[in-house]
Amino acid sequence: MFKKVVALFTLVSFLLVACNDPSSGQTENENEKSVETTTTVQDESQQDKDLETETETSQTIGEGNVKAEYRVDKENWSFKPIGDENPKVVLLTFDDAPEKYSLAIAQTLKRLEVPAIFFVNGHFLENDENKAMLKEIHEMGFSIGNHTYSHVNLKELNEKEQEREIVKLNNLVEGIIGVRPKYFRAPFGSNTEHSKKVAEKEKMLVMNWTYGYDWEKEYQDKKALTKIMLNSPYLGNGANLLMHDRKWTSEAIEDIVKGFQKKGYEFLDPKLIETPA
Repeated sequence: MFKKVVALFTLVSFLLVACNDPSSGQTENENEKSVETTTTVQDESQQDKDLETETETSQTIGEGNVKAEYRVDKENWSFKPIGDENPKVVLLTFDDAPEKYSLAIAQTLKRLEVPAIFFVNGHFLENDENKAMLKEIHEMGFSIGNHTYSHVNLKELNEKEQEREIVKLNNLVEGIIGVRPKYFRAPFGSNTEHSKKVAEKEKMLVMNWTYGYDWEKEYQDKKALTKIMLNSPYLGNGANLLMHDRKWTSEAIEDIVKGFQKKGYEFLDPKLIETPA
């Protein structure tokens, strides 16, 4: 009997020592705390990684939340690759849409499978015909930009009037096509500090242009316009090309597109341009 008691006492002592073995460096309670601490550190580390990913993504988002591949260079309003994308691109943009020729221009570009931005004015959207035209252009896949409601010089307006010109048009466009514009171009390239703030608040990218000629009298002709657009001294990688809703532009656009392609340029999809998140 005595031997059984001793054996039982020895077994219990062994178990107690094993559970609190100093050589292990941790008791059971300490092990639990260690697991909790490790889990917390891992969770915080993952949260940091998620935050970094979210921040990086928010800085490189293009239209429609696709990954942006190009960024505007405000020195000359051209576009540069964010990574190792092709630098030899040009962007097509058309202001004063949709007056008379925007749909014909869009149809030509669609046939040629070339993207573009159509910058619209609100006073052209005050009738059902032009609203339908804008909707059709959008449904063909083209990006829509804000060119103010009334095409006025923003520097001649007070801050409240500037905001109205921009926001009123965004509201109108959203009511027609279901989305708000992601790009803003001031008439005459005449931005103000306040208009830039309004555009930022509306999550629009402010852009002007690298070059354009179709409003000048000597280039209001298909052949002359095609020649200058393809041979401008300002042509270079990422050029932001400005044209308008004009008859001669509509007539020239196919030759202009094919001319750039012959020179080895690709046409930048606006959806790949970094925009404010």
